[in-house]
Amino acid sequence: MEMSTKAKLVKIYSGSRKKAKAFVMIEPGTGIIRYNGMLLETLPEHIQSIVSIPIKLIGDKRFSVNIRIKTKGGGVIGQAYAAAIAISRAVVDYFKDEKDLKEKILSYDRHLLIGDSRQKEPKKFGGPGARRREQKSYR
Repeated sequence: MEMSTKAKLVKIYSGSRKKAKAFVMIEPGTGIIRYNGMLLETLPEHIQSIVSIPIKLIGDKRFSVNIRIKTKGGGVIGQAYAAAIAISRAVVDYFKDEKDLKEKILSYDRHLLIGDSRQKEPKKFGGPGARRREQKSYR
């Protein structure tokens, strides 16, 4: 009983936004995009629109690759933006011969490749939030 197994070389790309992390695997295929195991078309409209920004920028080349996205941490919108960043990085690396693709993504939104380093500021004592203090009374 012989089993032939072919090992596929799959690269994993990551993106993060606030506390959310996303990992993208890109491979040759027919344009199927899965987000946490679900097809992208089955997700809510606002999440679809965020995740599909870099996919729209590559045009018809999207039908030559399959993309799998796994997210964890953070909130729903943060995960969607992290996925968009990871997809952008994966697409730029996968289509290396297309020099104008990286420029197109950077000119559309710089943070799709570079990321957004802003984080939530931690709460401090003496008030309900990071900066707000309790009101002081002089009388």
